[in-house]
Amino acid sequence: MSHVSSVNSSSAASELLARHRETLDRALAAIRDRGYWTPYPESPKAYGDAQQGKDAFAAYLGKPFPLEQPGTDSWVGGERSPYGVSLGVTYPHPDVDVLFRAMQAALPAWRDAGADVRAGVCLEILHRINQRSHEIAWAVMHTSGQAFGMAFQAGGPHAQDRGLEAVAYAYAEMTRHPAAATWEKPQGKKPPLRMIKRFHVVPRGLALVIGCNTFPTWNGYPGLFASLATGNPVVVKPHPNATLPLAITVRIAREVLAEAGFSPDLVALAVEAPGEGLAKTLALRPEVRIIDYTGSTAFGDWLEEHARQAVVFTEKAGVNPVVVDSTDDYQGMLANLAFSLSLYSGQMCTTPQNILLPRDGITANGERRSFDEVARDLAAAVAGLLGDDARAAAILGAIVNDGVRERLERAASGELGEVVLASRRIQHPEYPDAEVRTPVIVKLDVADEDVYRGEHFGPIAFLIATDSTEQAIGLFRDTVRDCGAITASVYSTDEKVLQAAEEAAVEAGVALSCNLTQGVYVNQSTAFSDFHATGANPAANAALTDGAFVASRFRVVQSRRHLPAEG
Repeated sequence: MSHVSSVNSSSAASELLARHRETLDRALAAIRDRGYWTPYPESPKAYGDAQQGKDAFAAYLGKPFPLEQPGTDSWVGGERSPYGVSLGVTYPHPDVDVLFRAMQAALPAWRDAGADVRAGVCLEILHRINQRSHEIAWAVMHTSGQAFGMAFQAGGPHAQDRGLEAVAYAYAEMTRHPAAATWEKPQGKKPPLRMIKRFHVVPRGLALVIGCNTFPTWNGYPGLFASLATGNPVVVKPHPNATLPLAITVRIAREVLAEAGFSPDLVALAVEAPGEGLAKTLALRPEVRIIDYTGSTAFGDWLEEHARQAVVFTEKAGVNPVVVDSTDDYQGMLANLAFSLSLYSGQMCTTPQNILLPRDGITANGERRSFDEVARDLAAAVAGLLGDDARAAAILGAIVNDGVRERLERAASGELGEVVLASRRIQHPEYPDAEVRTPVIVKLDVADEDVYRGEHFGPIAFLIATDSTEQAIGLFRDTVRDCGAITASVYSTDEKVLQAAEEAAVEAGVALSCNLTQGVYVNQSTAFSDFHATGANPAANAALTDGAFVASRFRVVQSRRHLPAEG
């Protein structure tokens, strides 16, 4: 249902889709085929001089961020890197009335430009972001606490993949039907009734993206690009501790929009003063018609309840289960779980928390292993993976905030249950003030549901003794259905067990991984192939990315008029 570009759109804007047409076509094919594809290499070596990116990041520190937009009434900031570095960057604070008026004034021309032009502009924004992946990686690292390797991949190319995926889905939905159709109804001996009908893609209005601390770009880009591609201006409200990556993104977007002949105010940054609570203020504004949010369950629930004027997309907390029944690759299973528990200090919405196995043990490589043996061996696998401090720092990153540290210390104290693996402090080789901690593993019984039915975000895992594999699968289903989960996993050599786990996953509405022992981990998802979350359990009300994620960001408005009878 693509509009023809309006006469007011510049030739530069019209040329952008031609420049990126192959990328869009490949993306459209990828969301249908669900195979592996990416236009953005994940290796840092593909992006030229890494030092330039580091220097560009350093140039922001201790200064006002170079961003001009309407309604700036003051400059605010306060980010401190989890690695112990004060960033000292300040950002424009908005007079919301002024900013929103400017953004609303920018909407008509963007709406009338049509799906083709909007897609081309979005693809150019992503291309420019991709070229600055090193710079953004340093910003992600020093706001989220991710290690550099992960910050580069997840904060750079993988986030860009998710943004492109959202553009592809948006384009597919907007062009599902023709922009115009001739309607002709036979009338017997009378001349047929003839009409021309036009179908207009109409955006809902202002969109609000509320950023998260841990994955500011990966979680922020889908909503940003889905809304922008469907014609909606987007205000980006970053987490106070993770502003810089999204500020760079907004600046790039504004530059591309202006070069393409549109108002840069189609994308704007809204940074809050300390303690202001700007997200609530913005979320309740009548102009805001779309909200994308990643973060705590409490605020996600508040948005869903109170922001009634908007379509609200939330990704909240979850309790991710693993059922262990049997395996024919015991060491591979242990290594895979150890890495999944350790990556980014467990500060991922996809990290396993509840590892469920029968109290009388499992079958591993044809031999019985008791519950305590599995606990001991998993603890040893994690300790071995993180035994070298430099290697550990590259996997763990840094603890992102005091809330994670406090939860870790509570679990490590034995308050929640018997500690199977104690957490230890890691001395970071480059950042002595970084808070780097290894995971803690706690042993629980199936009766301890007051502990494991709540989310313990961070490097905390529970080994839970169940009466049987059947009970473990039932518990997996019930906790996901009641408490929410983004991921689930099962290990078994018994096809009946695998089938039962898949049925439980379908009933509960969670993505399932089976027998992961190689270089794929349950807490990783791949754009164009894996759906991140489902929207079918309490952890999230939407999936990244599918048709439902984009289709309600616009409406179709038709007009019709009679055509003269032929002849």
